[in-house]
Amino acid sequence: MDLLEYQGKQLFGRHGLAVSDGKAVTTVDDAVAAANEIGYPVVVKAQVLIGGRGKAGGVKLAANEAEAREHATNILGLDIKGHIVRTLWIEYASDIATEYYASVLLDRGAKKPLVMFSVEGGVEIETVAEETPEKLIKENVDPLVGLTREQAVDIATRGGADADVIEGVADALVALYEVWIEEDASLAEINPLIVTPDRQVKALDAKVTLDDNAMFRHKENADLGDSANADPIEQKAKEQDVIYVKLDGDIGIMGNGAGLVMSTLDVVAQYGGTPANFLDAGGGSDAAKVKQAIELILANDQVKAVLLNIFGGITRCDEVANGLVAAFGDLNPTVPFVVRLDGTNDVEGRKILEDAALPNVHAATTMDSAAELVVKLAKENS
Repeated sequence: MDLLEYQGKQLFGRHGLAVSDGKAVTTVDDAVAAANEIGYPVVVKAQVLIGGRGKAGGVKLAANEAEAREHATNILGLDIKGHIVRTLWIEYASDIATEYYASVLLDRGAKKPLVMFSVEGGVEIETVAEETPEKLIKENVDPLVGLTREQAVDIATRGGADADVIEGVADALVALYEVWIEEDASLAEINPLIVTPDRQVKALDAKVTLDDNAMFRHKENADLGDSANADPIEQKAKEQDVIYVKLDGDIGIMGNGAGLVMSTLDVVAQYGGTPANFLDAGGGSDAAKVKQAIELILANDQVKAVLLNIFGGITRCDEVANGLVAAFGDLNPTVPFVVRLDGTNDVEGRKILEDAALPNVHAATTMDSAAELVVKLAKENS
């Protein structure tokens, strides 16, 4: 789950990171009231899960009430790369002496947390890593020990932080690591981490991604994110506890197990197709859940053909076949289906489909033949 900037800042504040005073609002009048309460100058910031807000006109400085109203009016409802602005963050404008960068993420290669720090804040960190890698400090952390203050001070010192704010930067790094650990985040990033003229260290922005699989431990975070801009099919899938990710193609994909689904997407792409979704029905899916999954796939108008690739283990192929029959009875799909059943009760499953004689349903015996056929059918149906 990706958090909006203001949500990330509120999370930071709970863990002792210094952030500017601000307020989230959804109307122009509330934006003006918040600006008047906070005091001018303020920054009116669009809250969307996409970069480039400033270039798109989604971040504006307001020196008085008239400007606050003008900017709020212009930014609310703004379309920024397909994300509609429905929430604004009104924040007191910070004086900035220096901009740094800080983040904590998982180093999958080292299988350890990774802390990154750079004095080149406020720009794309990828550019810094490519053009001036010596200015980006990367430090793995022992997960059994955590980020110690001594290690944080060393990172800030080697990274080139001004001598008089090394302690403040170390405090921010330790707090950021605490956010990453205690909130089960996969990414906690501040860009920029600013130093004010009076030498305070503050988080001016926040980019946080929380691990959805750990959300049962964080009920207080369940309603975060940007549900207003969420894809409606993905939102429905989440409510139904189905793992579904919408993609840009026209071939619906359903499998059981993340590895099998990922392989299916790859094989479809090898045959020249473009998957419309990732859908993992999971282990032990019964007929009802299979039908539910097919409904989600067909809710995408871009789908021209569907591939069901099932390797039965806990999931029984006859249950999958019954779910497909039920889905056809209720939904009357107009797109072709390719079904590959292998594993537990595969003979029974294929017999169910054969007896049902569903229109435009094609059987396949291997993943390759299924992928090749579904790509062919999708092109014919375009």
